[in-house]
Amino acid sequence: MAEVMGSCHCGAVRIILDAAPETVTECNCSICRRYGVLWAYYAPNRVRFEPSEPVTDTYQQASRTLAFHRCRTCGCVTHWAPLAGRDPNRMGINARMLDPIVLAAAQVRHLDGAVTERYID
Repeated sequence: MAEVMGSCHCGAVRIILDAAPETVTECNCSICRRYGVLWAYYAPNRVRFEPSEPVTDTYQQASRTLAFHRCRTCGCVTHWAPLAGRDPNRMGINARMLDPIVLAAAQVRHLDGAVTERYID
């Protein structure tokens, strides 16, 4: 498998994935619909960041189970990392940071994160 790279708009946060996502998730929960993201899920050991400690700010929703990271310079949401109560082996990468050709090859799934927490497609 070939590595895939992506970055925020200014390039300060670079993401290296061990493989392109086969699926991405569009979620309609209150935060994801506002961010306009498409999530690609990976185990943290399949993702590298350059720099290794990316220059991001974080936001934690009320339940404090996810930390949403955004570039400090350009503001792009790059990923979320799990906090207490979440699977530590799963993180979400904003697939919109990837090259459009990579994103076009992925199947888009629709998650009803607002109500049922189930895929609706």
